[in-house]
Amino acid sequence: MVPPDTTRTTCTARTARGTSAPAAAAAPSAPARRLSPAIALLFSVAGGLAVANVYYSQPLLDLIADDLGIGRSTIGLVGTLTQVGYAVGLLLLVPLGDRLAPRPLIVGQLGLSVVALGAVALAPSAPLMLLASMAVGVLAVVAQVVVALAASLADPADRGRIVGTVTSGIVIGILLARTVAGAIGDLAGWRAVYVVSAVATGVMAAVLAAVVPAGRRRPERIGYLQLVGSVFTLFAQEPVLRARAGLALLTFTAVTVLLTPMVLPLAAPPFDLSHTEIGLLGLAGAAGALGAGRAGRRADRGHAERTLAIGLTAMLVSWLPAVLLPHSVWWLVLALVVVDYGLQSVHVVNQHLLYRVRPEAQSRLTAGYMLFYSAGCGLGAIASTLVYEHGGWTAVCGLGSLISLLALVHWWVTTRRQPADTGDRVSP
Repeated sequence: MVPPDTTRTTCTARTARGTSAPAAAAAPSAPARRLSPAIALLFSVAGGLAVANVYYSQPLLDLIADDLGIGRSTIGLVGTLTQVGYAVGLLLLVPLGDRLAPRPLIVGQLGLSVVALGAVALAPSAPLMLLASMAVGVLAVVAQVVVALAASLADPADRGRIVGTVTSGIVIGILLARTVAGAIGDLAGWRAVYVVSAVATGVMAAVLAAVVPAGRRRPERIGYLQLVGSVFTLFAQEPVLRARAGLALLTFTAVTVLLTPMVLPLAAPPFDLSHTEIGLLGLAGAAGALGAGRAGRRADRGHAERTLAIGLTAMLVSWLPAVLLPHSVWWLVLALVVVDYGLQSVHVVNQHLLYRVRPEAQSRLTAGYMLFYSAGCGLGAIASTLVYEHGGWTAVCGLGSLISLLALVHWWVTTRRQPADTGDRVSP
């Protein structure tokens, strides 16, 4: 185990011991590692396209149910199995980024995604469609492989901004998925959504095949099962991972508590909004994606924990306008902007701090962290619908604000216990 506060020193010492004099002399002339803005933007689009596949089904459930004869009480299995597949992919596929060369791993997953998306589009029966949907979820984790790769290729002084750029694309992909799926579904049916996605994914695979480096990225020389098992070992070894994963669990639970049941009051009197209008309303959160890039730049300048404090406070404050939804939809719009700004700020800084700890295990750190993200989304969806049924929108806002407060307390406690994990250092 390499303690967080000695990582740079240890790595330097290893380099000094293992480098011959001629190699050391040549080192200063080696080009600095840097990921161009154009490639970072391409990775951002690729991540957005990949993760959008998980959310396309949400506005299409009624169309899918009618076409395949699935009961309304069970049609939710489409989204559930896709999310379950995503969690499985996080554990079984993302760690491979620490072992396999990036190009075949990323391009291979995208290629298999094309097959899975085609299987969904052509599924003749409900069981086959559900199985294919789960496969789509498993392969969508290529978005997280892309994030880890971008972080590894970025200059260390610029890593936060790069992670923020790629994360912004993923956020926008999630937000646009529902709107795009609804529009295409209305025009050409639900199957057309997956056909279009398969084509777009295939094109992106071809582009990345020409861009992603072919060489190995410090692969782990261990077996596959040991590689996957080491995801859990890292939780025991790295307090930074435990702290950031706990924060991910609480923050993503809180934001899902807001997003999941909001369709219920918006579709009911006095608002009576259509599903298309509700989908467009959700795009207000896209403004919050700007927080990802800004958070990354602040983290690069040594203000990681300060940025976390601002983001967590924003998430807590967002529940004040949210509870005023019965008076005006615009209060909810404001809440969506603020909560997403806070969430993305926290998410980017968490990843920035994780990637500083164990450079050889970035993909596994991502897998462990994102498992808690998925768990938070699941818990938030279940808890919010139960609370709304028994206490209405005000009770939902009470639950969300309590979880957001717990997240702020969790950050404060873990930061005091782990001063070396602050990230607030003066930039040279």
